[in-house]
Amino acid sequence: MAQVLVYAIYMFAEIISAAMIIRALLSWFAQDPYSPLGKIYGVLIRFTEPFVAPCRKLLARFNTGMFDFSLFLALILLQAVTNLLVRLIYVIF
Repeated sequence: MAQVLVYAIYMFAEIISAAMIIRALLSWFAQDPYSPLGKIYGVLIRFTEPFVAPCRKLLARFNTGMFDFSLFLALILLQAVTNLLVRLIYVIF
């Protein structure tokens, strides 16, 4: 039971991480929102924004200049929360 739950958590984290990385890469190339690439980019934004928006709000307090580190922070926090959940599951089960 615990192994299935841990596998599901890891897979969910991997899917979200991959979507964030692809979103970051597509932000350089998706210029036209009506092109097929722009539509994929829009879907990725809607999919990953619930994870990135709190990080963006947190980083807005600091002056990072023209750089947006919210995706990087979201990836780090996602990995930290994933590892914490997995350790909790192994302790409980």
